[in-house]
Amino acid sequence: MVQVALIQPQIPPNTGNIARTCAATETPLHLVGPLGFELSDRYLKRAGLDYWPHVDLHCHDSIAAFVQQCPAKQEQRWVGFSTKGTQNYIDFDFRATDILLFGRETSGLPQASLDHCTDLVYIPMSQAHVRSLNLSVSVAIALFEARRQLGQLKSDRLKATEK
Repeated sequence: MVQVALIQPQIPPNTGNIARTCAATETPLHLVGPLGFELSDRYLKRAGLDYWPHVDLHCHDSIAAFVQQCPAKQEQRWVGFSTKGTQNYIDFDFRATDILLFGRETSGLPQASLDHCTDLVYIPMSQAHVRSLNLSVSVAIALFEARRQLGQLKSDRLKATEK
């Protein structure tokens, strides 16, 4: 199952929105500190609504702790999303065992996490004056493309109509 890792996120509503997306798609979410907020932050909770009990949440104090607890293995790639990426995410072949890494809203993935990425991809943008997309938008784009490639969107529709 694809997983999402936020490396040192700073803006609570972004993380809350991402947690909500992860809850909706049953995607494990890793928060790697230091975080720019407390997990009790009201804006974080508000953005995640009442979906927090449905989030498969894993918290790591640092990049080093994350590396130790979730080492990249031969069958598991760490796919970093960055404006410095070398491959368009649309052209990338996602695997069910991938961990999708996203960095801080203000500065992207720190070098310590880039060093552990097996692949570095980017989301193309037409407007040269726009440096990046909102973090929660980027995560949603990447996660749903991975799920599309893995054939995981078709069954979700059936699940929703069966309830």
